Amino acid sequence: MPKQVEVRMHESQLEPVEARPQNKCAKICAALSKNLLLTLTVLGVVMGAVSGMLLRVASPIHPDIIMVIAFPGDILMRMLKMLILPLIISSLITGLAGLDAKSSGRLGSRAMVYYMSTTIIAAILGVILVIVIHPGDPKLKENLGEGIKNDDVSSLDAAFDLIRNLFPENLVQACFQQIQTVTTKVEVIVEEAVNATSVDGLVANITKEPQIIIKRALQYKSGMNVLGLIGFFIAFGICMGKMGERAKLMLEFFNILNEIVMKIVIMIMWYSPFGIACLICGKIISIDDLETVARQLGMYMVTVIIGLLIHGAIFLPGIYFAIVRKNPFTFFMGIFQAWITALGTASSAGTLPVTFRCLEENLGIDKRVTRFVLPVGATINMDGTALYEAVAAIFIAQMNGIYLDPGQIITVSLTATLASVGAASIPSAGLVTMLLILTAVGLPTQDISLLVAVDWLLDRFRTSVNVMGDSYGAAIVYHLSKAELDELDATTAKSDDIEMSKTQSSYYDDIKNHQENNSNQ
Repeated sequence: MPKQVEVRMHESQLEPVEARPQNKCAKICAALSKNLLLTLTVLGVVMGAVSGMLLRVASPIHPDIIMVIAFPGDILMRMLKMLILPLIISSLITGLAGLDAKSSGRLGSRAMVYYMSTTIIAAILGVILVIVIHPGDPKLKENLGEGIKNDDVSSLDAAFDLIRNLFPENLVQACFQQIQTVTTKVEVIVEEAVNATSVDGLVANITKEPQIIIKRALQYKSGMNVLGLIGFFIAFGICMGKMGERAKLMLEFFNILNEIVMKIVIMIMWYSPFGIACLICGKIISIDDLETVARQLGMYMVTVIIGLLIHGAIFLPGIYFAIVRKNPFTFFMGIFQAWITALGTASSAGTLPVTFRCLEENLGIDKRVTRFVLPVGATINMDGTALYEAVAAIFIAQMNGIYLDPGQIITVSLTATLASVGAASIPSAGLVTMLLILTAVGLPTQDISLLVAVDWLLDRFRTSVNVMGDSYGAAIVYHLSKAELDELDATTAKSDDIEMSKTQSSYYDDIKNHQENNSNQ
């Protein structure tokens, strides 16, 4: 008997030793299978970049072949943008309908304070870095040449366009068009009473210079008016929440719509690694003179990327840790799928479905917070864009040998903050709003075209920072509002219990009355 015990003990000691490698392999396989989609997405980004670089070494590739390579990426962008409209509608309505007016107001105010604070910090950081590093050199202008002339855009017109788009006159039209002020220059010869019989009068009529008059007109341009849709459906969701039980059927409809959209998102996510790889590969192949551009604008790119890294890896996690008191890098791993998708697609609106999934499923953020904060943040919270625009404006001034006084630098910071709010959540939207900043401080707007060659890369970095800012903001707002949401849930549960008890008591009263009637009969 003792020998058997010894044998058993010996076998029990051997089993863990033999099983240890198997357990490790099982854990690794389980982790890979759990994070398989994330692993494939990262591999897609890496493979796309490596394939693009290798194909650039080959002889010039035919444009049709480049189009075929990039085509799956174009399909991915189309599928993601296809979901923006139903996702914004369903998320805003269901998120706000679950809140009372007081809670939604506090959520909105906290989100806006966070958005404006981080955007101002990003713009100031960009100004400081570009002044310290000083990437601009007048010799660059000789190498890059003159840019393409752009029409000047008035800051007042841009502000009014922002307000006009917030209140669309047609909701159906807002799904595919937004309004924009267009200026045209018209030459007008002013007639004056000049004595044409004299020689001086004839010379005056011949040499008279025409006056240039700027005429403004409102035109609709293609592109979803996300700001107007968000404004309407915020009001729709709040009003529906006030209706209570009468709007219950409508609320269930939008809840089911949101669940359907998220299931479609999961399906698209399994295609995204291949689409992102083709998107990046096609973009790298299609760029002309990549090495020359990198050599000429290298310091400008380094300045922007350093600023984005500091803001995304230090400032945003630091604000999150200071308020929430949790590990920000653990949180970042929860949103890594959204971050890598933003890096591949360069569209914060296109990444919105993935951001919803990461915050709600991976990190457990309340859906009422994410469905309200994320759509608004994807539209107006553009930290990376504000930093990029501040750097680009002062870089253009340095490249032209123009000295900006402290007042003009402050103007650049404030205008970059406000212009980033109006920037659409689509690829390369920052180049459009750059016109406002350059016009505000009197810099040549045609030099924007010189930065287009490297914007495809910087756009990906700043979009990923924009998505990080939205995600950290949702977590901070949820932390600050958690007590109110719990109290609201408790109040709702209590009222439901009272309503149920009333229903049950009335049910029992009906049974009692029915029994009494039967006994009397």
